[in-house]
Amino acid sequence: MIDPAIKQELSGYRQSIDNIDAALVHMLAERFRCTQAVGVLKAKYDLPPADPAREEYQIERLRRLAKDAQLDPDFAEKFLNFIIKEVIRHHEAIAAEHSGNTQQTA
Repeated sequence: MIDPAIKQELSGYRQSIDNIDAALVHMLAERFRCTQAVGVLKAKYDLPPADPAREEYQIERLRRLAKDAQLDPDFAEKFLNFIIKEVIRHHEAIAAEHSGNTQQTA
């Protein structure tokens, strides 16, 4: 049997974790809404789906932020790389769709 005080403390921490997880999901959804718009803009002007210089800058920036926040910079970089790969995949799909629409109207 768990001590009721410990159970209450644990429950409080878990509620905070649940709230943070919900906020993360909403923040990621908003981020992907913005990157989808970037993908459309890139497709419209025939820009490449990936921007290695921007990606490098963002990774360096995120590593600094992580270090300042006392979060493992390697973890932060892995997380951002995962997001970047997904964004590029979306941009490639948008570009392919835009290319298909252009060919159909030509």
